[in-house]
Amino acid sequence: MYAQMVKSEATQEDPAKLAAFQSRIDADEKIEPKDWMPEGYRKTLIRQIGQHAHSEIVGQLPEANWITRAPTLERKAILLAKVQDEAGHGLYLYCAAETLGVSRDEITEMLLDGRMKYSSIFNYPTLNWADVGAVGWLVDGAAIMNQVPLQRTSYGPYSRAMIRICKEESFHQRQGYDAIRKMAGGTPDQKRMAQDALNRFWYPSLMMFGPSDKDSVHSTQSMKWKIKMNTNDELRQKFVDQTVPQAEYLGLTIPDPKLNWNDDRGHYDFSEPDWSEFFDVISGNGPCNTDRLAARNQAWDDGKWVRAGLMAHAEKKRSGTVAAE
Repeated sequence: MYAQMVKSEATQEDPAKLAAFQSRIDADEKIEPKDWMPEGYRKTLIRQIGQHAHSEIVGQLPEANWITRAPTLERKAILLAKVQDEAGHGLYLYCAAETLGVSRDEITEMLLDGRMKYSSIFNYPTLNWADVGAVGWLVDGAAIMNQVPLQRTSYGPYSRAMIRICKEESFHQRQGYDAIRKMAGGTPDQKRMAQDALNRFWYPSLMMFGPSDKDSVHSTQSMKWKIKMNTNDELRQKFVDQTVPQAEYLGLTIPDPKLNWNDDRGHYDFSEPDWSEFFDVISGNGPCNTDRLAARNQAWDDGKWVRAGLMAHAEKKRSGTVAAE
């Protein structure tokens, strides 16, 4: 339905403007907020940037739960810094979305009432400290794979926001790998915990790249507009190829009996995730969907008085009734 809507909007717009716009895209020019753009391009960006921003904010929840229970003061400080980074990433992205003519409140309301999604991975629980390491290693590793190409995306504010985000995500992935490395090289019980975390987060991490290309309704147009730079399956393959040697170095086993290096392809062959589970989770039926949205709704409700106060202060400043600071 969304793809049909975008196509329908495109047919109603000036063909000369559409052709000139596509020429700019093909020439790798950045599109800026005041430039003309097709309505479908704007809506696609709002959807993608909004879901990206929500993922950064909701993504704090599985890890923030472990800040007070981190095993050492150093781990606590590292995790606290990481969660703080994620909040900052959400703010950068909300600001980028606002340049497209949609307010932060509108985007948030789309999340809270189910019109906008966030990454399916954050609907899985972090049951123990090894899970926090697995989130950093696998989830942030998959995020980097998705996000590094976005530094070259065609929309300028999104592209520029991704530069800092990718630098910080690199730190997040390394801290997660270091935490898993410590457990994998620890006691037998610690290594079992590390393996268990890998077992549970492996396929949800593969799902982070989105459905198989044959089932993706947005990829073709998004790649034509260079909003996306790679297909879902290309990025998923790259993630597997990078992560398998890391697991081998740790002495951990990827939970896929079909995993095998293919000399002819120059890549690993691997099993597809259970896509019925993926679609079930993004439809709201994952292990933590209800808890995650409840937490965001509570935060929104609890912050109402702050937003009201800030708006009242801003109105007074506009009217000149606030004393100069």
